[in-house]
This record gives sequence, structure tokens and C-alpha cells, in this order.
Amino acid sequence: MKDIKKILAVNFGGIGDEILFMPVLRSLKSKFPDAKVTLCLEPRSKSIVNLCKDIDDVICADIKSNSKYFELLKFYFKALFGGYDIVVSSGSNKLIPVLLFFTGIKNRIGYNCGGFTAKLLTTAVELNKHQYAGRMYHDLVAELTGKPYENPKIEVEKSDLTEGLILVHPGVSKMSIRKNIIKSYENYKWAELVEMLLNSGEKVALAGGPDDDECISEILSHLKDKDTTNLHNFYGKTKNILELAELMAGAKAVICCDSAPMHISVAVGASTIALFGPTDEKKLIPEKDNIFVIKADCECRPCLWDKRSVSCDDKFCLNYSNEQIVEIVKSL
Repeated sequence: MKDIKKILAVNFGGIGDEILFMPVLRSLKSKFPDAKVTLCLEPRSKSIVNLCKDIDDVICADIKSNSKYFELLKFYFKALFGGYDIVVSSGSNKLIPVLLFFTGIKNRIGYNCGGFTAKLLTTAVELNKHQYAGRMYHDLVAELTGKPYENPKIEVEKSDLTEGLILVHPGVSKMSIRKNIIKSYENYKWAELVEMLLNSGEKVALAGGPDDDECISEILSHLKDKDTTNLHNFYGKTKNILELAELMAGAKAVICCDSAPMHISVAVGASTIALFGPTDEKKLIPEKDNIFVIKADCECRPCLWDKRSVSCDDKFCLNYSNEQIVEIVKSL
């Protein structure tokens, strides 16, 4: 393809989804360095521009709001009159190829959703969900760009504030909790983990975002009668995810559950201890020497998304071993 000036990428989801989509943007920018790349995403994820230098502009569409159809209509007109040469969409809904077709964009790339809709795309890519999501997304542009796959990478300055510290980020989004998607164990167990790390001689830092106020408060409440001389609390002191990424990059290790902060930690190259419950770690985290997956001895996991859309009542998959986590930290 010649004279590619403007590229539209569409990827709805949270910050974690946008980080997993970064290899697509990296390949597009590498293949077409002079092209302007616009990413259409949900408003909750627009801060990804602070972490990804391959995004030139964003279009926000709040597809989970009560006015989602109006939001999609606004997106359609922006795509229709945006003068884009290529559109790449990660959506697997059959409506996506139809919508892309009527934008009039010449080159339309998306997943093969089956039926006649595949004919509405200029390139219909087979969707392979049985792999790391970063690779799954990159399949969309592998043929177009000819670029090899690379894991998501966020380049930031390492913070001196967390040097030698174990950064614990216990929170998950309140949206997932409201949907009964539970991916983290109870707050008192996080407090027990922090206490065990402190007792083993480690220096520990707590971090969290706006959704984590109750979580952090409860952890600190459990620790109020303990020796917390070597505990640092960065909750409320990070203004954005860029500052969180810098704290993670400077830390000795990061401990978190399956969440957006986990993807940030992995992408900045931090030693990451990731706690997995109902979700499949093989699809959500790459295999690297400095990534350690903690999972419970539970035969029914992983189940979320493949077998069910909400967490079960038993939650056996969240019975992690704090001792195992401490042992990994001591080995670093």
C-alpha cells in the first residue's frame, strides 16, 4: 500500500485491553511511520495516550452508556468523514464489518465473524482466542505490516521512590466488581501478605487508583497495630497512570492480580507477581523470566469468559498461598 496518510484503529475495552492492543499500533506505526494513527476507544481508557507514543489522536465512544447507539452513530460519522485510508477493528461482533463497510474506508481489516459479513471486509482475519491476547490482536495486522510480533512495551522513567521496594497494587476496577467479576482475594489477605513481606525484611509500598479507596483503607486498618516502619503508602499520590507506571518500573517487584495495573507492570518490564483466579493466564500474560503467576490448586479454573460470564459463589480459585508469594519475592 502506498500513500497511507491516516489510519483508524478501533479497540473498545479497559486500559488493560488497550495495552494488549499496543503491538497492533506499534506495527502500524513501524510500517507507515508518516501516517497519523487515531485510536477509537471508550472514555474510561483515553489515558492510554500517556503510555503509548504510537497514538496520534483518539476518538471516544462510550458504548457501555445508555446512549450507546448515539455514541456509535457519532463514531460512524467521524469515521465516514475522517479521510482514513485504513481501518483496523478488534471487534468480533457481526455488526462491526457492516459498520466499517458503510464508512467507505477503502481498506477494512477485522476478524472473520462468519457469514456474509466477512465479505464486507477487505481483509478478514481468523480469530484465534487460544493464545496470548497481544498476539491475537496482532494477527489483525501481521500480513499488512509484515512486522514480527513484539509484546506490549511501555517506555517510562524509573521512579527513585520505589527503588528496592515491593510494590503491592491490590485493587481491581469497581466496574468488574459491580458485574460480579471477582479476580482478587479479600482485603484482609492482602493485609496478611503485606505483613508477611514486612516481617521477612522487605520494604513494601501500597499503590492504587480512584477505584481502590475502600480496598487500601481496609488493608491499612488491618495493619494499624503492626510494625509498619517499612511500609510506604502511595495511594492518592499518583496523579495518573504514567506516574503509576514509573513507580512500577522502579520497584524491585510488583504484586497485583489480573487487572490493568498488571498489564502496565508487565509492559514496563517490572518483575511481576500476578495473582490469577478465574481467568486464563495463558491468554492474559506473556511468558517471560521475570513474570511469576500465582494460582490456586483448583481444577475448575480457568472458567471466566470460556465457561461463564460472572464469578461463581465458591471462588475456590482465589485461595492463593501467601507463603508462595513471599518465597518468590525472597528469590528475586
